[in-house]
Amino acid sequence: MNKFVTSAAGAFALAVSLTGAAKAQDFINVLTGGTSGVYYPLGAGLANIYGEKIDGVRTQVQSTKASVENMNLIQDGRGEIAFALGDTVAAAWAGDEEAGFPTKLDQLRGIAAIYPNYIQIVASKESGITDFAGLKGASLSVGAPASGTELNARAIFGAMDMSYEDLGKTEYLPFAESVELIKNRQLDATLQSAGLGVSSIRDLASSLPITVVAVPAQVAENLGAPYIAASIPAGTYDGQDADVPTVAISNYLVTNAGVSDDIAYAMTKELFENLDTLAASHQAAKLIKLENALDGMPIPLHPGAERYYREKGILK
Repeated sequence: MNKFVTSAAGAFALAVSLTGAAKAQDFINVLTGGTSGVYYPLGAGLANIYGEKIDGVRTQVQSTKASVENMNLIQDGRGEIAFALGDTVAAAWAGDEEAGFPTKLDQLRGIAAIYPNYIQIVASKESGITDFAGLKGASLSVGAPASGTELNARAIFGAMDMSYEDLGKTEYLPFAESVELIKNRQLDATLQSAGLGVSSIRDLASSLPITVVAVPAQVAENLGAPYIAASIPAGTYDGQDADVPTVAISNYLVTNAGVSDDIAYAMTKELFENLDTLAASHQAAKLIKLENALDGMPIPLHPGAERYYREKGILK
């Protein structure tokens, strides 16, 4: 059992209804990422579900720079639920200054492990890049500043005994802007940490021939948890006719300790009881499983989420 899961016996014996919870706190701001990534459409879908299923709740979807910014916003109480990469969440809880967290973000609480992000490095075919070593001397976008993608990029380069200094040019851009530069022959490649089938790369692949660049299995071995070896299946993008090795890392939904237990319970419950609806927002939701909800959780669970998992038998 996760070390952060504590006993809650009898703590919810007098729990109020979800309607009562909504009246106590009637606004849910969902913190996502760039509009061309996976967080945003999933966040919009989640906000719609919450607005329809939790009585009296109003919802908002906020586009952000993703993981790092999201954790800082949650810490400050400027959102009720946020998407973030596992290594970013762990760094925020530890107060890793290099990762963008000068102090420990002690108000973070876990809702659920959701789907994995895949490191997807895509180059224009005309760039001539065919493998990771081919990035040396090339121009690469490593993700927006203060994003989980950029933290992932830094870690992967380190595991390959490379650095940004090996690149010809390093750009710090969101997914959609990176793709536009490649289309305009102003950038060779983009590294995107996202769910499979991310719209930005689908857009690029439909516009010009691409190469999906492999990340060797040794990277996952060198980095260790929360990174795992993975594969981008053939046909994920136009022109990709073979599986491509890479690494993956779990995403999490995170809330603030000050969010009421009942709202946190409702957010957790409606997530897992409406996965078919959420999958209509993006196919990445098909990978969200209740039985995996606590896998690798790097922060304490919110008591409201814990209540739901005890009801479902995930926690004893």
